[in-house]
Amino acid sequence: MKLRYKITSGILVFLGLAVAALALVLSHSSACEEAPEITGDAVTMKAIVYRCYGSPDVLKVEDIEKPTPADDQVLVRVVAASVNPLDWHYMRGSPYIMRLGTGLGAPTETRLGVDYAGTVEAVGKNVRQFKPGDNVFGGQTGAFAEYITVREGGAIAMIPANVSFEQAASAGIAGVTALQALRDHGNLKSGQKVLINGASGGVGTFAVQIAKALGAEVTGVCSTRNILMVRFIGADHVIDYTQEDYTESGDQYDLIIDMVGNHSLLSNRQVLSPDGIFVMVGGPKGNWLGPLIGPIKAFLLSPMVDQDFGMMLAEFRQDDLAFLADLMQSGKLTPVIDKHYPLSEAPAAIRYSEEGHARGKIIIDLR
Repeated sequence: MKLRYKITSGILVFLGLAVAALALVLSHSSACEEAPEITGDAVTMKAIVYRCYGSPDVLKVEDIEKPTPADDQVLVRVVAASVNPLDWHYMRGSPYIMRLGTGLGAPTETRLGVDYAGTVEAVGKNVRQFKPGDNVFGGQTGAFAEYITVREGGAIAMIPANVSFEQAASAGIAGVTALQALRDHGNLKSGQKVLINGASGGVGTFAVQIAKALGAEVTGVCSTRNILMVRFIGADHVIDYTQEDYTESGDQYDLIIDMVGNHSLLSNRQVLSPDGIFVMVGGPKGNWLGPLIGPIKAFLLSPMVDQDFGMMLAEFRQDDLAFLADLMQSGKLTPVIDKHYPLSEAPAAIRYSEEGHARGKIIIDLR
């Protein structure tokens, strides 16, 4: 017994030391490096660059080399981009576990931004779907810049003539996330009752409108100052979370889309129909697990109950971008835009996003 005890104790000590070492490595942030020199013949553009993890203060406007499209790529002159929580998660390297993919100590990809809208300036020799002069939108790493290159088969779609660059730029991550949460993960059917917790935010404003377009009866949860806006974009019912707890309402919903994570799963279960679905899109901040805490709890709870609890991560697909474009063209979807910032003030835009009180989307203008 003594030998077995010593072996077990040794293993536990080793595992503890390994976890501590990993935590130390993941949480370490290196100092910012200097920008590399650009050769005299290079054509340059302005872009937001971050060469270390940290607050919005690490974001700099730099002159970097303008990209050239490969044979299967499109060169887009960016007119507008939009801010997402994903941007400041990358900027801070938080939760730390994501640094296993984004870079230990410092980011391996120094460009920021994903959502873009702009005009095609040039195309590779194998591109057939797009041509110079086309107005397009979608998602591509490094969107906070004057130019980006996007694969023809990647996250790129045409902007309808009646949709502005700013509206199109706001529809990338938020619109695709809302669509896939409702349709693909929530299996939403016409006539069902859906509750959107966080209805006034970036994803929430898209979710309310897309759910209505899909024929649902929509209840939006937001603060007092956003009630009129959430009603205006189509919610059938609005709950002011400062006055009422939706988990104690006694109502039942076929689908709950949660961008906030401010109620326990068991509390949400009380207002979920017997065969209802709960989809987590966001969650609380945190340097370690942060938004991952909710999915872990959902994974443990779901097998023990009849309802379906889970989370989702959006995946850019051209057909989904086209679906959003059709909704915008028909007037069934109108992106809600809160504030505009020039490229030089991207740090302020990110800082505002981190506060968590934006009404709809935040736009970076590059005109």
